[in-house]
Amino acid sequence: MSTQDRLIESTQELLWERGYVGTSPRAIQQRAGAGQGSMYHHFDGKPDLAAAALARSAEQLRALAEERLAAPGTAYERIAGYLEREREVLRGCRIGRMAQDPEVVADPRLRAPVEETFAWLRGRIAEVVAEGVAAGDLAPGGDPADTAAAIVAVVQGGYVLARAAGDPEPFHQAVRGALALLRAA
Repeated sequence: MSTQDRLIESTQELLWERGYVGTSPRAIQQRAGAGQGSMYHHFDGKPDLAAAALARSAEQLRALAEERLAAPGTAYERIAGYLEREREVLRGCRIGRMAQDPEVVADPRLRAPVEETFAWLRGRIAEVVAEGVAAGDLAPGGDPADTAAAIVAVVQGGYVLARAAGDPEPFHQAVRGALALLRAA
């Protein structure tokens, strides 16, 4: 792995663990096994490196979601696959946690991958919901965009509930509840 990739990967992990403010250039360099010169050779500074790390985390999250949402099966099965996929529940969402970081939210460049990822996810799930309604897999009713927003909120809220409890069960309970509502629809 190149030094640049090690720096980005280390920053991804530290942002997930500590947030933006809690992630120092020194901690990034130590985790990556790279010197200060290497870091500043590849990036203009912490904001530039954080933007690259957030962009990569966003890309990875979209790929994981798309793997489930594009899988064979009914719309319900694909949404269930997305909701029930293996996750590090107690660590939270790499992208969702950044929406709670005041420094990330205040910086349009750092906030952009967060905002774009959630917009993409809501849109992609809305497409699957609309396909399910058209195929008769999901009952017609509300706006697919509203349903998609609720599904994304279940995941993000589930992470918060699980972290607050120190137990993944509230996340799984939220997922089961969302799937029951989808099935009932």
